[in-house]
Amino acid sequence: MSHNDRTLTYHLNRVAGLLVNGQPTRGDAYAANVYAGTANLEVVGALNAKAGFTDSRKFLELAGVLNKLAGTTDLGVDEAASYL
Repeated sequence: MSHNDRTLTYHLNRVAGLLVNGQPTRGDAYAANVYAGTANLEVVGALNAKAGFTDSRKFLELAGVLNKLAGTTDLGVDEAASYL
């Protein structure tokens, strides 16, 4: 299975250094917070913080913030996450 065939959960665990034997060990929110260097935020909040957005009224939605972080455009959630 290539990285592009994996899920958001896999990719968040991968970039957070939380894979064990190639398998995710934590849920999306926990992994997103580890990756972003934040705590107790939901996935979208943690990823927007990582992207430098501090005003929740200006947060990008999930696919948008993943594309921003990955340097890609118009990709779906799982595919954009594969480029992190």
